[in-house]
Amino acid sequence: MSWLIEDEEQLKWFQTQKYEEAFIEVIPYNYKTHPVENQITLLYVFPLGSNKGYIVNIDHSEALYIENTTYTSIIDTFKTVYVRDKKESLHYFIHPNIIDLTLNLPDYIPEEPKVFEYFHKLYSEKEDVNRIIPIVKHYEYCNRIFKKLKPQINVPYNEFYNNKFSLVFNYLERSGIQVDKEQFEERFHKTPSNRVFTQYNFKTTTGRPSNKYNGVNYAALNKKDGTRKMFIPSNDVLVEIDIKAHHLVLLAKLLEYDFENQNIHQHFADLYGVEYGEGKKISFKMLYSGNFGEYSHIPFFKKAHEYTGDLWRTFQTQGYIECPISKHRFVKDKLPKMNPAKLLNYLLQNLEASNSVRILWEIIGLLKGKKTKLILYTYDSFLFDFVEEEAKDLYKEIKKVFTKRKFTTTTVYGRNYDFAGVS
Repeated sequence: MSWLIEDEEQLKWFQTQKYEEAFIEVIPYNYKTHPVENQITLLYVFPLGSNKGYIVNIDHSEALYIENTTYTSIIDTFKTVYVRDKKESLHYFIHPNIIDLTLNLPDYIPEEPKVFEYFHKLYSEKEDVNRIIPIVKHYEYCNRIFKKLKPQINVPYNEFYNNKFSLVFNYLERSGIQVDKEQFEERFHKTPSNRVFTQYNFKTTTGRPSNKYNGVNYAALNKKDGTRKMFIPSNDVLVEIDIKAHHLVLLAKLLEYDFENQNIHQHFADLYGVEYGEGKKISFKMLYSGNFGEYSHIPFFKKAHEYTGDLWRTFQTQGYIECPISKHRFVKDKLPKMNPAKLLNYLLQNLEASNSVRILWEIIGLLKGKKTKLILYTYDSFLFDFVEEEAKDLYKEIKKVFTKRKFTTTTVYGRNYDFAGVS
């Protein structure tokens, strides 16, 4: 049997093999196009138990088109599907049991073959360039990917990352953000429409996601130069809910310290004997440096100092610490330049991201069947594109997601992301 499947007879033979597990790699029209705006040209399938992988033609110029067949019907024959990147794969297909093989290899990026570079350079404007790259080159490329990732199949993976992080950030990427096309292109790059897409990467050292796509850093849009004005609602109004003192609240939960519904930053500012803004700076400086100095006698920071010491001792003796919620492990052998304050901050960043994923998961559930969309997440901020007729009741339900976790929030709203209204 040939490795290329391009007619119904070959496909029927393949499906009669009744493989239960397979590694699958989607080959899109163009690797430089966002998955939301992309299509599939080929599907690479390496069934576990087989001695080789197969390429199923979906829409490539070199092969025959298989009538009355969808690539999803092929994928659905497997009980378990292994992929290089679950968040990305979910843009192309849904399956009840997808396992991401790079959760333990967060830095892995497939090396682009020279022939790909040649075609992409020669046909830089061609949106479906992968349809003319020889199929055998795609096959060789996918074989190399599977050879690299195959050892990960039997390695335990982080279920929270696989089953929650991947789905939440896939949802956010599919939402897209409405822009003033003229302003966006003047500031950033050409776009085929007035809707742009983000791309989250949660496979970072701490699990705190970055969010960059096509040269735009959506996690750090400038708040002072008017850049945010070009981001506008596709519905009626943009609403941003921001968690106040997120890291301090998370640390307080770890310390079992109760602020008794006080404004945390004002509480500390009063203890320092300074204004609110200055107090906020002092608190974060101490939190991130681990040096509490003249304020080390304050009960909260005294407990924080003790907790940091306990955390460091566990890290040294056990060789790792395990994060709450995500169960991600920071392993001593993989973090040679670690110190006590840095370790605490790594833990807080992971806890921030994991806690936010829980919040996002619940909010996404509330938005099912609604026109209102959740369009952007940035650390402790959640941006919505609200439909006016849904706003009153839906906003109350969304706020409950935060209040039941004892988070204090602020809300801003407006006709663009450079908000005019505050509540």
